[in-house]
Amino acid sequence: MEQNSELRTAWDFVEHTGRSIFLTGKAGTGKTTFLKTIVERSRKRPIVVAPTGVAAINAGGVTIHSFFQLPFSPYVPGAKVENKYDFGREKRRVIASMDLLIIDEISMVRADLLDAIDNVLRRFRDRFQPFGGVQLLMIGDLSQLTPVVTPEDEQVLKPYYDTPYFFGSKALQQTDYVTIQLTHVYRQQDMSFIEILNEVRQGHPSPRALSLLNERCKPAFRPRPEEAYIRLTTHNQRADYYNESELRKLPGQAYQFQAQVKGTFPEYSFPTAETLELKQGAQVMFVKNDPTGEHLYYNGLIGRVTYVDREKILVRCPERDDDIEVEPLEWENTRYTLNEQTREIETEVQGTFRQYPLRLAWSITIHKSQGLTFDRAIIDANQSFAPGQVYVALSRCRTLEGMVLATPLSASAIINDQRVDSYIARQETDARQSISQLPELKQEYERHLLMQLFDFRALLSMQETMVRIFSEFFYHSQAELAKLHDQALQDIRQRIIDVAAKWQQKIQDMSYEQLHEADFLERVKRSAQYFAEALADILSRPLALTAKVETNNKQAARRLSNALPDERQTWLSNRFLLTKIAEQGFSVGNYLREKQMSMLDAIDENNLKPKRERKAKPKKEPKPKTWEQSLQLYRQGMKPDLIAHERGLSQATIIGHLARYLATGEVELSDLVPTEHQQAIERAIRRVGTEQDSTAIKVLCPPDVSYDEIRLILKLSGSKALREEV
Repeated sequence: MEQNSELRTAWDFVEHTGRSIFLTGKAGTGKTTFLKTIVERSRKRPIVVAPTGVAAINAGGVTIHSFFQLPFSPYVPGAKVENKYDFGREKRRVIASMDLLIIDEISMVRADLLDAIDNVLRRFRDRFQPFGGVQLLMIGDLSQLTPVVTPEDEQVLKPYYDTPYFFGSKALQQTDYVTIQLTHVYRQQDMSFIEILNEVRQGHPSPRALSLLNERCKPAFRPRPEEAYIRLTTHNQRADYYNESELRKLPGQAYQFQAQVKGTFPEYSFPTAETLELKQGAQVMFVKNDPTGEHLYYNGLIGRVTYVDREKILVRCPERDDDIEVEPLEWENTRYTLNEQTREIETEVQGTFRQYPLRLAWSITIHKSQGLTFDRAIIDANQSFAPGQVYVALSRCRTLEGMVLATPLSASAIINDQRVDSYIARQETDARQSISQLPELKQEYERHLLMQLFDFRALLSMQETMVRIFSEFFYHSQAELAKLHDQALQDIRQRIIDVAAKWQQKIQDMSYEQLHEADFLERVKRSAQYFAEALADILSRPLALTAKVETNNKQAARRLSNALPDERQTWLSNRFLLTKIAEQGFSVGNYLREKQMSMLDAIDENNLKPKRERKAKPKKEPKPKTWEQSLQLYRQGMKPDLIAHERGLSQATIIGHLARYLATGEVELSDLVPTEHQQAIERAIRRVGTEQDSTAIKVLCPPDVSYDEIRLILKLSGSKALREEV
């Protein structure tokens, strides 16, 4: 990063300003590496989220929906969604203590999802600022994968958004952010190829660029096994079919390796197949970096299985003279928690997925290839259906010579979006201006934090709400307390807000040099002491008495139970922070650290206070396991194919779920494998034996017998034989 001026600029914006950043750039320009550097080295407290499960696992974070506990339905700006958020104390503490929200693969995030994030952060942070005042680092390339918008979603969102892209977010349009474009490409070195990729990325390839690309078109190309070409295609079905058909062509026995899943690890986040089927000669791709430090393999490396049995897998990769013995590895599904001792944000493992870090790799979808690099690839992208697909596919290749086109590439297959082009053009102009102002912005960051220290607007708003509640519901029954709140509101306006406004104006008028003078810093300490004492004097008694108020009016009780904890927490947080600054003085590092500590102390203190006794809520039923959900649908009379359609899973997965219940009699084998298919498979097994692979059995069965049915009968036959042997 030290040798890349663009990355240094991005680091300065993240670390030394409060400005939000959209970090973009071509494929292979170091965006992912920068994300990891920020997480490892920044003094700020980052939270990393991504729009999909696999992207989140790869980025070392969590999904947007899980962290912010958002529904998958579209978010309508201004809608009341509070009841949809059920944040416990731990999640509130994590949100309160974060400084930086990193959103990876931002190109796939819809505008309404970003506004839903804004809604949550305003609720639990600062309601007056976009995203609750949290700094954003949005990482991605709008020329790559785009947001998914169903026709139904489009109908809901069309009245509110001109574009589904993240930059259509209402909250983001209120946010002062800078766009930083990375231009140095690390993946490719050939300038001619880089220029071709740039033209495709912009959506307007020249005739010359298309001609050079189509020179690589070889429809009849059949690579030799040792060349390790991978085919990139647009649809899952194409990739799966190609992999399965190539595997069937191989002679020899097939071996299946079942992943070990513990705890909570959702299926959509599985990094490779739950049941991995391999043969000797199978082309595979590593899906994880070698954790040993020996750099034997990396995520995206292609190789070929040279030996496989139930206990051992050897893989040979191009340009290596020896085999790699592959061991199972573990992926973690994590959540963010706060360490009670260190007060640092940490990740807590919720579940693990243990499997060999391999997947069949004769073919892969362009979507799943995002972030990977290939030395040799066959591109089958002429049926691209979304902007950016062709660019993603082409940019996975290191060289033009290592790429083969399965079909000619036409200009119509290179889809671009005019809305994206217009946005990027505007951002490039704004970015140049913002980057030129970086020295001033770094200085103004310190002034901004000082102003923030003496900003009490949130507390004023909360006290105004409290006065309205007492005026509406308790004016007669709690007349003295209502007067006390009226007086507190008047005192906040006169002794806090008016005085703070004069002090903030003084800070605003001072030069950067004056902000560092010893006399001024001493005044900051005295001012912090004044406001801490004034806040304690004004609100201690009214808030304490309000905590004892009881009422049979459900609406009044609800309004008060919502308003009081929020105001008390804000009041405590302000007091704790002001007291620390009065004792220790002001500096950027000290302020950031003590601000987070004060928020956490306020949350803890707020939760320690006695609360009015409430009726115990009935315990929520635990969410059924995925296989239990399949069983519930089966009990409703649905067959595996309908269950698969209903749940959006493969029929093979559903059959695997239901097969768990064959031994208990809850599921009939004939519902998973028709009786005539069972008989045909069993006849074939008697002829060739259970030790043969499913391909040898398939040859002896009618065409409509599937491999999934064969595998299930083989598994049951093996279990029966084992029981008889025992």
